[in-house]
Amino acid sequence: MAKINWTKDELILAFNLYWQLDFGKMHSRTPEIIRLANIIGRTPDAVAIRLTNFAHVDPYHQERGVKGMSGGRNQVEPIWNEFINNKEALIFESEKILAEKENETIEQKFADILTGTENLKGETKIREVRTRVNQNFFRKIVMVNYSSKCAITGINIPDLLFASHIIPWSKNKNERLNPENGICFSALYDRAFDKGYISANDKFEVLISLLIKKKKKENYYEKYFAHLTNSPLHIPKKYLPKKEFLEFHFDTIFKR
Repeated sequence: MAKINWTKDELILAFNLYWQLDFGKMHSRTPEIIRLANIIGRTPDAVAIRLTNFAHVDPYHQERGVKGMSGGRNQVEPIWNEFINNKEALIFESEKILAEKENETIEQKFADILTGTENLKGETKIREVRTRVNQNFFRKIVMVNYSSKCAITGINIPDLLFASHIIPWSKNKNERLNPENGICFSALYDRAFDKGYISANDKFEVLISLLIKKKKKENYYEKYFAHLTNSPLHIPKKYLPKKEFLEFHFDTIFKR
């Protein structure tokens, strides 16, 4: 039987799943791979191979010397390049295609995170839906990268964790969905990082603002902050926080 070439939509869906799995799970027994295979009418082996094709063109794996499988490079590389050039558009498109394959609208699939958008109209609604769906995807890839653990406390309860942007969403459109621009924090440290009360240096050590240190007589300082100065962040599985992004946070957000 002749092989049927993958459509662009199928490749985009494989790319979507690529971001949500550890490299060690890119095999035909992984439930997420089996599920996608059923959705697009491919075998789990075929989907797993496509994921390792994406690993082959991923600079992270190239730097590690992990080659993945190069056979499908010509098919997956255009999708990877499209992501690099316009992350927001491709991620949203991938989620929209997946919803359609599951016989849902994007609004139905993500009803839980789209509360409050029901009465929006036109471009305003489209923009808000896209933003929330993409932010949800960013959270998923950051959680995978940090094994669903806070980079400071090690708390591993997903409901208590946030995907913190190093460069805020509003400050750099091109890096909004870059996993190197995310750190997983529990609620207190997510807020402290967002507001500049903590930061991190290029050695991935925690920095504490003088505004927090001035509270050293308070009971909460000893409990939540005193021990953090220069303590190491937990290192993620794949994408380290980009040092240029940490420098931006230190220079423009951190309350020194």
